[in-house]
This record gives sequence, C-alpha cells and structure tokens, in this order.
Amino acid sequence: MSVGTSGAQKAPRARDARGTPASRRGDLAADRGADAVAEPGAEPAIDPDDLPDGLVVADEHGRVICFNAAAARITATPADEALGSLLESALPLEDLEGRRWWQLTDPYGGLAIRNGQPERNLLLPGGREVLVSARYVRTKPMGPVRRVVVCLRDTEARRRTERSHAELIATVAHELRSPLTSVKGFTATLLAKWERFTDDQKKLMLETVDADANRVTRLIAELLDISRIDSGRLEVRRQPVDIGAAVGRHIQAYVAAGQSADRFLLRIEHPLPALWADPDKIDQVLSNLLENAVRHGEGSVTIDVAPSVSPREREDRDGAVNAATSVTVSDEGTGIPEESMNRVFTRFWRGSKRGGTGLGLYIVKGIVEAHGGTITVGRAPGGGAEFRFTLPVGTPAYLL
Repeated sequence: MSVGTSGAQKAPRARDARGTPASRRGDLAADRGADAVAEPGAEPAIDPDDLPDGLVVADEHGRVICFNAAAARITATPADEALGSLLESALPLEDLEGRRWWQLTDPYGGLAIRNGQPERNLLLPGGREVLVSARYVRTKPMGPVRRVVVCLRDTEARRRTERSHAELIATVAHELRSPLTSVKGFTATLLAKWERFTDDQKKLMLETVDADANRVTRLIAELLDISRIDSGRLEVRRQPVDIGAAVGRHIQAYVAAGQSADRFLLRIEHPLPALWADPDKIDQVLSNLLENAVRHGEGSVTIDVAPSVSPREREDRDGAVNAATSVTVSDEGTGIPEESMNRVFTRFWRGSKRGGTGLGLYIVKGIVEAHGGTITVGRAPGGGAEFRFTLPVGTPAYLL
C-alpha cells in the first residue's frame, strides 16, 4: 500500500482543495519509484488527506514536500504556506520547557544511528499542545537523512480521558468522605464515652459503623471492577447458575429489608437452558438492576426470565442456534428520558439525585459483555425503565 498520489495514479487536478499542485503532493509517492504505481489487483494508493493524523514530510534539505489536511487543521497553518518552507518554520515546535524542538533533536545533523523520535507532547505557537512523533528515512544505514516524516495528533482525546480520570478521583473522594467521617466520629465517641451509653445506643452506633464500612467496601470493589473492565482483565469464572433462584434471593433480601413482597413480580419461562456464568458477577448485575428499579422507579418491579437466542448468533454443528437466557427488569416509574438513553451505561450517569456513584450501570455493561452478552435499555410497558440483558449459555467445551 502506498501513500500519496501521482499523475499516473489518478486523474490530474490543477490544484487540490489546499491550493497545492497535485504534482508536488506526489513527491512522496514518486520517491518510492515503481512501488508507488498501483499494479492490477493491488490496493489503491492513499491520499495523504485521507489520513486521520497530521502528516508532514520534509526532503533532504529540510523543506516541506507534504503537508496534509489534518496537519493544516491541527496547526492552523494553510498547506500552501507550509509547502516549500523549512520544516522548523512550518512546524515551530517547542518542548514543555520552552526549548525549540528541531534545534534540540537536530534530525539532519545529529547522530547517524538515530531513526526517529518517539511520541511526546510538544507545543505549537500560542501554547496549543500536540502529540508529535518523527521518523528519519535514510538511503542506507548510517547514511544521510533523505526524508523526515512527522506525525501529528490532537490531544483532545487524551484530555477527555484525563478529565474522566479526574472526575473519577473527585467522585471517589466525595463518596469516601461521608462514610469515613461517620466511622471516625462514632468510633471516637464510643472510645471516649463508652460507659455513658446504653447497650441499645452502642448497638445503633456499631450498626451504623458496620453499614458505612460496607459502603466503603462496595466502592472499592466498584473501582477494582472499573480498572479490570477498562484494561480488559475482567475474569469470568463460569459455573452452573440457576438464574431464577438468584433473582429470588435478591427479592427475598429486599422483602427482609422492609420492601413489600407485593411490589415484586417474578415470571420465569421454562424450560431455561443450562446457564454457565460467574455467579458472583451475575449477582452483582442483578443487584444493580434491582436496586436501580427499587430506588429510582415506582410501582411494581417486574423481572422476566426467559430462554432467548444467543447474542453471538452462531449455530452449532447440528445447525441449531446457540441458546441463551434473557433477564428483563422493569418498573412503573417515570422512566428514562429518550435523550438520556444513549448515556445510561456511561460513567457517572445518574438518573436522579437520589445518591449513588453513577458507576453501577457502567460496571453492569462491562460484566455482561465479558460474558459475551448484551444489555439494552428502553421504556417498559408500564411507562418506567426497562433493562434487558442476554447471556449465552457459555457451556464449557468439554461438556459439548
């Protein structure tokens, strides 16, 4: 695959969109000789303007011979002004300490064993930050530099990631402060004035400390899950799971905590395929979805468990479609606004101001996808929110 265009490769244009003669943009392809000419059946050449990153190429004299559209956009320099000028004039880059990058690296006069510069943050005039990497093309090992190829990338994507990390740190700090303050206050009070409190008062304080400690433990577990999801290291230990019984246990826990048993409706369609999944992680998914329905929804909470078609849509050796299990959790509240549905599974999304870190549904999506499943959100027949996740049966190969 070659980069660049030449007269032999495409219909000639007097001038391209940047006001640059096509023959000058073809210098890069011409340097590659016969390899740059598309053979019958070969992949077509790539126009530098089609590249998503900025591409700047300087010849052996340090003059710019290629300056694509992305480079013009990132540097805010018209291509016709950059072409033909010296590389250090077209790209007046400085490092974060204010030193001129081209004088510091000296690509044409530096060590002959160097073949480029790794990606680093540099500054354009005005203080705009860009990611820059360079490759030195030599005619032979240790020979003079024939071309300097520079790649430019905007830092906006990296800044969004950094902002997300900063938001995560701020959220965690806020969520930890309240329970830790409570734990510290009650334990200090009990230690200092133990004999002044009745047994009932002591029990109440210790129960509060226990609940706040559990809250901190859950938050730490969420952070670990996010780290594993983002790095692709979320492990799934598959075992046989009775999904109907798992849902029933969660409902019983809510009833024991004071919720009315009439608020929950569990409907199971038999026969269900044998589901192999990580029971702890499936419990985590069910806990998040039911808590979301109980806390943010209204009316009855309906849980439907039914056989389904695998989201992988693969057939086995007998031609049968792989089986799966779907679980639908719906409520009768106001539901989720249509404009917010595409953000439900992102970090820090909160459906209301009733507490929570906004990380639960993000983790739910990561767990379901780690099982090879899918999860969707929509509007329930009763008008509330409806979450539906589908898991392939995941039967181990040795049991097939």
